[in-house]
Amino acid sequence: MSTTFTISFGSDHGGLPLRRDLIAALKAKGHTVIDRGTDTPASCDYPDYAQAVGADVTSGKAKYGILICTTGIGISIAANKIAGIRAALVQSVDAAELSRKHNNANILCFGAKYVDLPLAIACSEAFLRSEFEGGRHIVRVDKIESKNS
Repeated sequence: MSTTFTISFGSDHGGLPLRRDLIAALKAKGHTVIDRGTDTPASCDYPDYAQAVGADVTSGKAKYGILICTTGIGISIAANKIAGIRAALVQSVDAAELSRKHNNANILCFGAKYVDLPLAIACSEAFLRSEFEGGRHIVRVDKIESKNS
């Protein structure tokens, strides 16, 4: 049996369809989901969802977060403003895996314009099964954290 986690999800209107489909796919694999919305296709502000998911991750309510907007850029920038968050915008399985192994990322970000559901599932699975390698990477992550507090 593979390890399952509690994952907090959020998206703006641009990421709504991908978020809903990805939640269903990860729930089917046994993960617990906290869904922070949005629930409608009406225009909304991605920083609100980055804040909600970031709070879940930093409080320990969720082990990881997944955020989605149209490009992934805005929502990842917003998430990375939160102390203790290391959000990685990815478009490949390799990048998702390395974001955990080298950067100890705790939030995965997608741009719905560039990442379809099969790729989002593959990236999420790689992210969730990867562990931080530590070693030389600890110094780098510590430097990020010291600048972000």
